[in-house]
Amino acid sequence: MPTSNQHAEDIELSIVILSYNTSDVTRNCLDSIRQTLAGSNLAYEVVVLDNASSDDSLKMLHDFKKDHPQLTIIESTENLGFSKGNNKAVTHTKGKYILFLNSDIIVMENAIQDLVSFYRENEQKVQFAGGKLLNKDMTPQPSSGPFYSLPVVFGALFLKGDYWGLTRSSPDDVQRMDWVSGACILTKKEYFQSLGGFDENIFMYMEEIDLLYRAQKKGLSTYIYPPAKFIHLGSASSNGKTYPILQVYNGFLYFYKKHHSAFAVTLLKRMLQLKATISILIGKITKSTYLTETYEKAYRIASMD
Repeated sequence: MPTSNQHAEDIELSIVILSYNTSDVTRNCLDSIRQTLAGSNLAYEVVVLDNASSDDSLKMLHDFKKDHPQLTIIESTENLGFSKGNNKAVTHTKGKYILFLNSDIIVMENAIQDLVSFYRENEQKVQFAGGKLLNKDMTPQPSSGPFYSLPVVFGALFLKGDYWGLTRSSPDDVQRMDWVSGACILTKKEYFQSLGGFDENIFMYMEEIDLLYRAQKKGLSTYIYPPAKFIHLGSASSNGKTYPILQVYNGFLYFYKKHHSAFAVTLLKRMLQLKATISILIGKITKSTYLTETYEKAYRIASMD
């Protein structure tokens, strides 16, 4: 991190992280940032907003700060979620560039510096950029893709779209994408603020897609830069599978109501209801209480006006 005598105006990069009941995971993320940027000439800071954790996250953060005074800790008294939490954290940043990282990210080698260098060298065409995300076993993690048109949603729900690369993919070459994962997004602070930040009506899931959709409408481009690699553990603070599924349903519906026609919203609802119905039937046949209860809730969400 910058030395203690470095002025705020010298900060180039602000790394923003949200923490929520992930003490060990967040510590590993912070350690990986520190280790991979040790000796770097990149002037950076780390801003962590804790979303009212009930574990020892805050104690860990304050202990970490003792040896790293340039760490900024923001203590929220409530769980603000992804959008509102990140928006609030950005107001405390000093850098020209903002790198949003999930707390369950492990930075590899020179990933941050390489991503920033790529961004700087291509600022005329690149306004948002993401690195290549890997699973814990180092296999590629699908983390970019096309916007969720109705055919793409259909592929995601019924055709295992990720498997075929129809919905999400993990490119090996630098290329323009509609969106990259919110687990790792680099941009200029001015671009993020010009878009009004993340939509705070979205608590979790679809936030980055909404942001980058609005960005594209304003002529701002998104690229993936695979040479910059990050391990993404995934779902470290999601508390099981039911909640993410329900939030994906909520996210799809909110996104379509915001950006698409009433007819498109109706078609989306029918697809979500069909997916839920099929899953409920499978749950009953296999006597899976989890599957049945989860998709009964999902069906109700898809049936709301």
